[in-house]
Amino acid sequence: MHPRRPDGFDGLGYRGGARDEQGFGGAFPARSFSSGSDLGHWVTTPPDIPGSRNLHWGEKSPPFGVPSASTPHEVPAEEPFPGTGGGGVQGQSSEQLNRFAGFGIGLASLFTENVLAHPCIVLRRQCQVNYHARHYHLTPFTVINIMYSFNKTQGPRALWKGMGSTFIVQGVTLGAEGIISEFTPLPREVSHKWSPKQIGEHLLLKSLTYIIAMPFYSASLIETVQSEIIRDNTGILECIKEGIGRVIGLGVPHSKRLLPLLSLVFPTVLHGVLHYIISSIVQKFVLLILKRKTYNSHLVENTSPVQNMLDAYFPELIANFAASLCSDVILYPLETVLHRLHIQGTRTIIDNTDLGYEVLPINTQYEGMRDCINTIRQEEGVLGFYKGFGAVIIQYTLHAAVLQITKIIYSTLLQNSV
Repeated sequence: MHPRRPDGFDGLGYRGGARDEQGFGGAFPARSFSSGSDLGHWVTTPPDIPGSRNLHWGEKSPPFGVPSASTPHEVPAEEPFPGTGGGGVQGQSSEQLNRFAGFGIGLASLFTENVLAHPCIVLRRQCQVNYHARHYHLTPFTVINIMYSFNKTQGPRALWKGMGSTFIVQGVTLGAEGIISEFTPLPREVSHKWSPKQIGEHLLLKSLTYIIAMPFYSASLIETVQSEIIRDNTGILECIKEGIGRVIGLGVPHSKRLLPLLSLVFPTVLHGVLHYIISSIVQKFVLLILKRKTYNSHLVENTSPVQNMLDAYFPELIANFAASLCSDVILYPLETVLHRLHIQGTRTIIDNTDLGYEVLPINTQYEGMRDCINTIRQEEGVLGFYKGFGAVIIQYTLHAAVLQITKIIYSTLLQNSV
């Protein structure tokens, strides 16, 4: 469902998605690479929808020069790195700068995943549901051209429509997950000593969360693909109103081709769970590699205080980036099918992604998930499952660029402070 963020609801978070975005005990990646550090809580990367990074990597060895938990009363005879200790005006200034920089890194990741990447999510979804399209926009070059056309004919709002509803879906998802875990024995987090039963209960919690958020996700999907030309000025809470209306069957204009919510449960949960599992495994694998690389570099040579600070933040961000990217790419065909099933029968009018102007109605008549897969393969070919894939390339290129720029700025600030 991923992002990510329908990342899990891709692109709403869609993923961390930073939609990343996730942990899974012994088989899943952990929440924080530096949860044992005093700095770890300043890294706030958003979850990919519909999952959340709930699991933890474990305790990280304290950086060189910082007293360990086992010797809380021992104080080093001298600071190994000037300006990085906790005493004195310079040490306090460095600590404040470090915390501010850590918050800025998390904020930059949040902005990239949920704001800067939103135009890519909008166009990506419009291409996925446009079965009329002759141009599949598999490369970023055609995507940039069509985005420019939309901006020219409809204004910037055409590329940022529905952004508020994506945050609502994230809030509903996280809220539902918290409430269910509070009133049921289903674990929101998986311990390091996990068991198959615990893993199954954790995935059941995720599945129930996706089901609760499903009608609101459908409403958000409509807002992001509906053409701005015929779009009414809807309020920010319209997503909630339409989601509730979809559940009770009132107040939502639809045709007889509208699939019942029960028919959407399986593809929605399947996409969400697979996105969560893939993201978690990739995240843990990348974190493991980065952890070993950092450890080996510390053994070979004495690292600078600047590098120590970078090692406290960026491994998790890089792991979340890789996890969200891999899950979005692997599950892109399933996401295309999911979006077409959600949008069918809702009387949605989308932009013509071939021309950059005019509008098109959605008049599909899929009977279910299997019929949708067979129809796309027969009428549009295998590449039909990847319509709009060029937007994914642009989305993660922008994300990687922001991470790199943030790292350069952070390194410069630290070097000037030591």
